[in-house]
Amino acid sequence: MDPNYINSVLQQFVLLAPGFLLGITVHEFTHGYVAYKLGDPTAKLAGRLTLNPISHLDLFGTILFLLAGIGWAKPVPVGPRYLQSPRKDMLWIRLGGPAANLILATLLAFVFHLIVFSYGGKNLGPTEIFILQPLVAIIRGAVRINVMLAIFNLLPVPPLDGSGIVAGLLPPRQAYEFEKLQPYGFIIFFVLYLTGVLSFVIIPPTNFITGLLLSGLG
Repeated sequence: MDPNYINSVLQQFVLLAPGFLLGITVHEFTHGYVAYKLGDPTAKLAGRLTLNPISHLDLFGTILFLLAGIGWAKPVPVGPRYLQSPRKDMLWIRLGGPAANLILATLLAFVFHLIVFSYGGKNLGPTEIFILQPLVAIIRGAVRINVMLAIFNLLPVPPLDGSGIVAGLLPPRQAYEFEKLQPYGFIIFFVLYLTGVLSFVIIPPTNFITGLLLSGLG
């Protein structure tokens, strides 16, 4: 295999991994935190109410990130029996993760703008270039990854958050029928992935939102 290609892949991984780890950690932590504030201690008792990314990594989701640039974390456990209004509360819990990714992407974009505004057009020394070039690339990648994670998780395919959101919005009878798709979620996901539908649905809105957040700055 071409060494240049290997170096390119490794470089891309080093630049994107921090954004991915930060994104899935904030995503899952927010699920657990919202559930905890609504009276469910399950995530806290399971040690998942933490910002330690190791606690949230899913082996298969991480491997897929390495291969395809998108992945997922271990779902935070939730105990609906602790919730006063399970259907409504689960809707907020599900929304929490994608919302956190979009907020994080916005904050990272602000940092990106701040760095470019502070150093753009200046004559930088070798040390500043050595630090700022990879830092800006990592932040830019983190913005894109967090936008992508939000959109990906909003897809109405089990076990993604979008499926729970749809179930929470549907009338109980229709929600019950919709939830019968749960066992087939991964099959549906891989069919969408292999046919290119997944990229078609995710990439355009990701490009659009990322472009808005980073507009005019590369």
